[in-house]
Amino acid sequence: MAYEVKRITTGRLLNDFIKLPFLIYKNDPSWVAPMITEVKRVLDPNKNPYFKKASLELFNCYKDQRICSRIAIVINPMHQKKIGEKNAFFGFFESLNDTDAVSYLFQEVEKYSKIHDVELLEGPFNPTHYSELGLQLNKFGSVSSFFQTYNPPYYCHLLEDVGFQICKTIHTRKNENIQEYLKQNFKNVNQVEAHGFNIRSFRFNDLNTDLEHLRAVFNDAFSDNWHFLPLSREEYLFSSKYLNLVTTPDLIQFVEYYGQPVGAVHFVMDINPLLKKFKGRINPWYYLKFQLHKKKIRKLIIFAVGIRKDFRHTKAFSLISNIIAKIARNYQVLETTWTSYDNTAAIRAAKYFGLEADKEFGIYRKELN
Repeated sequence: MAYEVKRITTGRLLNDFIKLPFLIYKNDPSWVAPMITEVKRVLDPNKNPYFKKASLELFNCYKDQRICSRIAIVINPMHQKKIGEKNAFFGFFESLNDTDAVSYLFQEVEKYSKIHDVELLEGPFNPTHYSELGLQLNKFGSVSSFFQTYNPPYYCHLLEDVGFQICKTIHTRKNENIQEYLKQNFKNVNQVEAHGFNIRSFRFNDLNTDLEHLRAVFNDAFSDNWHFLPLSREEYLFSSKYLNLVTTPDLIQFVEYYGQPVGAVHFVMDINPLLKKFKGRINPWYYLKFQLHKKKIRKLIIFAVGIRKDFRHTKAFSLISNIIAKIARNYQVLETTWTSYDNTAAIRAAKYFGLEADKEFGIYRKELN
């Protein structure tokens, strides 16, 4: 049996990279295929503005000329400077259950990393620290929600066998019956103004302006979060290309103070059950069906909540809470994206809405000799 690792330099090799998950999960009824065009867009350094300040390399491993594992490596000097470590991110890790394949893959990755003065690898980040991240650690075989990673249990063992260890565990939280919970615990959620504060919806007819407001609020609110780097205007526009597919104007709300946004809540709908039917591809007919069935979605995800630091101990917090309660009462299930266990403020706020710890995801790390 012959193994060969190739750095991706051609369209054919990129197609192998893209198609590997479809081979691995072809008999897995719980897997939701990503949109192929979107994966290619995200991994295109000529299109993704993140790679104006970071480098990207993709690798495939072949066994007897058949692809069996893959990985992306991202080096971001700005992130290295912030955390004070010469690190690189790895992501988009997929593999057959083949320890040798992963060993050969990481041998090449480590050679490449050392040439670029990298001393440790961290991941998965797909491809950055504000994308889908981590390996799923529990509740295997359950369908993932939007913005969650999905993998079989053996992925963890494959990484551990080549020297990786978990450096951080993150988790999602869920309330399976948010309507009943809110009915019992939230009697009045209609207060919308107080002492210069007001609430308004996102304006899709002024998309760029309100995206800039979101970016400003979240960059300020999350600036001290683990591994966070502020997003540029171009990055925010890039990541919001399909915003109208996952949310509506009423699911993004601003808290303003005398007309200036100081807090924001961004919900998305769990569109994965719809995406699952597309099997990685979309056409105009699928798109029409998607829009028709989107109204039937009953699971809502808190994608991001942030309040500018100067307003954290003001009326903005209670208004944010009212927004969440008012919107969530129209859905059956409320869920969060990933949360760090050491983010006590976020966990305390989640418990306020009866959101209990659900899935766990691990960030792995390996120091290079």
